[in-house]
Amino acid sequence: MKKIITFTGLLLATISLHAQDITDAVRYSNTSIQGSARFRAMSGAFGALGGDISAININPASSAVFNTSFASFTLSSLSNKNETAYFGNANSNRETDIDMSQAGAVFLFRNNKQDSKWKKFSLSLAYDQYNNFENRWTATGVNPNNNIGNYFLGFAQGLRLDEISALPGESTFDAYNGIGNTFGFDHQQAFLGYDSFILEPNTFDDDNTLYFNNITGGNYRQEQSLASTGYNGKLAFNFAAQYNDDVYFGVNLNSHFVNYERSTVYFEDNNNNSSIVKQVAFENTLRTIGAGFSFQLGSIFKITDNLRGGLTYESPTWLSFEDETTQYIETLRDNGGTNEVQITDPNTVNIFPQYTLQTPGKVTTSLAYVFGKKGLISADIGFKDFSNTKFKPKNDTFFAAQNRIIEENLTTSTSINVGGEYKIKALSLRAGYRYEGSPYEDKNIMNDLTGYSLGLGYSFGNTKLDLAYASSEQQSLNNIYNTGNAIIDNRNSSFTLTLGFNL
Repeated sequence: MKKIITFTGLLLATISLHAQDITDAVRYSNTSIQGSARFRAMSGAFGALGGDISAININPASSAVFNTSFASFTLSSLSNKNETAYFGNANSNRETDIDMSQAGAVFLFRNNKQDSKWKKFSLSLAYDQYNNFENRWTATGVNPNNNIGNYFLGFAQGLRLDEISALPGESTFDAYNGIGNTFGFDHQQAFLGYDSFILEPNTFDDDNTLYFNNITGGNYRQEQSLASTGYNGKLAFNFAAQYNDDVYFGVNLNSHFVNYERSTVYFEDNNNNSSIVKQVAFENTLRTIGAGFSFQLGSIFKITDNLRGGLTYESPTWLSFEDETTQYIETLRDNGGTNEVQITDPNTVNIFPQYTLQTPGKVTTSLAYVFGKKGLISADIGFKDFSNTKFKPKNDTFFAAQNRIIEENLTTSTSINVGGEYKIKALSLRAGYRYEGSPYEDKNIMNDLTGYSLGLGYSFGNTKLDLAYASSEQQSLNNIYNTGNAIIDNRNSSFTLTLGFNL
């Protein structure tokens, strides 16, 4: 059983913050509602429409467009396929997950006062999944230049030997945790490198601050595997109203919850005569639990009998997180002609202090044209400035550095959602297109996302059954311990089934 250590004080500005960087900021800021089958089939283009509970999470005024009270539940099968390229070698991984991606109900109240301009009111509760974190990829290749030793060397250079090594007779558990609590993350990583014999000090004096890498020679066979699971969900408490015959207003108070777990396993070996360390296995796990709050204000207005417009403001989301991590490293070294295995296992679950992430707000403008009872076409355009993402407290040294990196490397992302629906009596045919601009200034890090969707629905009167298929593609880079970049082509596809009924 792993021992649990709760870090306080100095570690708040070291280890816990090193666990969060620009990649994590983008992960929790880059949200896309999974939604109901009708919503998915039209690629989420519902900012000027109602008639669907997932539309409430796009524009809170949508609930007042309903003509009757309504409820729906959704199951989704999500398939995540990754094609990975690393130093000319290709790998493919697929992960599939089935989950309830949407549930909610709208309760409609009509105003019986004939002389009132307020025609009806609605209260609703709507759950939608923002992101599903089920993911898996593997990168393998032969790196001619860089090895994992340089990762540890980068932390160790300039640090005293007695600050990154165990005391005589001290256990790995005590040394790892004592160094982390006293000095922080950099020293702790340097300890792993030194204790596993990857790092060698120039001298064995306590005040030594220079080290060299025991992995040398070139042509290092490397493999990195990542597996993650979890979700990012939102529960909207909604109120909306219809004013006259052509204006709708709404507000959402949103409760957010995040559960993210990730395991990475790195393996490297070489047969270089000059290299003392021949093999390295390095394992890391991260578990993040978060909760937060945001609000939305929205309106829908009829420009003509057929043309509708929508405008929504979504506030920043204020999320509080707690992290748990574990680490393990194992090496095989040549000790005077004899192969020896060195295991450095702190046997520790590190529990870190709570911190806050403020994700950026979003403005969405929408336009829809309704062809009577035959169908409709709708489009949403959203704007989200990812450079406004902030780790807090902002006066912390590490957070301040990460926020500067975010400001310099992230940018405003534009999203475009277009959807259409055509009705043939009780049958509805649907299709959509989706585009999300990269949050990065450099699109080589993460390029734009594009996707399409198809679906159909059938109305049995008071009951509706909808089915949708959606697919999207995006390419990104993943840096592997500063040894090289894995290019990951991600294709995300899903089948969604929704049952809806009038109350």
